[in-house]
Amino acid sequence: MSLIVVKPNSSHRQAFLRMLDDYLMNDPDNVGGYALAATNFEKYLRSLEDEETGFNLLPGIVAGSHRWLLDSVGEIVAVVRTRYTIDTPFLNSVGGHIGYDVAPSQRGKRYSIAALSAGLDEARRVGLDRVMVCADAENTRSCRTIERCGGVLEMEFLSEHWPIPVRRYWFELSGTSDAPNVQSHHR
Repeated sequence: MSLIVVKPNSSHRQAFLRMLDDYLMNDPDNVGGYALAATNFEKYLRSLEDEETGFNLLPGIVAGSHRWLLDSVGEIVAVVRTRYTIDTPFLNSVGGHIGYDVAPSQRGKRYSIAALSAGLDEARRVGLDRVMVCADAENTRSCRTIERCGGVLEMEFLSEHWPIPVRRYWFELSGTSDAPNVQSHHR
């Protein structure tokens, strides 16, 4: 598996919209954070840039980066968000530092491992030394991904935000990465 990690940019607009269509057709409950891209792609990109610089943040949003993982033909197969802090009650409880999504049609291909690894690399790059990642306890694939990438389970608890059990993991970051053939390009 060879993937490239890129900053969101307009040159990948069509690939992003194809990923969004994939969500609309196969997992419409999880389109929320991407919906603006369908109606105003440039405004969506500006919102991501604002998050990365900590400018114009909406309530409950913290500074952090978004990265897109592209496969060998330029399709966006996953997205990873790395939050620089978890200074809100939601993030400190169940949101965590890193969140990632794999396009519905691309699931089961181990892209989640590459996405989480890219998020951990970004966390190292910005100087985080301890990172929290959470998952729905019933989502065994996600829990296995976190564990394969080195996450240590702190606890499983019933979330006050959702009526599901959540597993909270921690990563102690060092200078190394276990990312499988993921190249980072900051274009």
